[in-house]
Amino acid sequence: MAGQAQEVIEQFWKIQDSGDYTALVSLFADDALLEDPVYGTYRGRDEIFKFMSKMVEVMGERKIHFTIDEICGDDHAVWSRWTMHSPAGSRGGCGLYKVANGKLTYYRDYMDPTEGE
Repeated sequence: MAGQAQEVIEQFWKIQDSGDYTALVSLFADDALLEDPVYGTYRGRDEIFKFMSKMVEVMGERKIHFTIDEICGDDHAVWSRWTMHSPAGSRGGCGLYKVANGKLTYYRDYMDPTEGE
């Protein structure tokens, strides 16, 4: 049975599907930590908002979008398996999330290497 954390992450993915990453910021706790394997580490909602603003621009320019393949979690922690789609092809990855009091406190993505890496 899905817990509160999984429900938050399901909402996260519904919002992300819209392409407006800045709308995700309301799901984060004030002191949340986001670690992105490409763009770095962001702490707090202000920094996360700046990062998400950059994602709106970059993902739009590169015509990248994501689909969720699987989400599994309880009241505190969640993992997801997703696929990134771009004109150059697809690439898999997963996300790790921690939730407390209905807000994301930690988020990190991991991506599969591209061919030849």
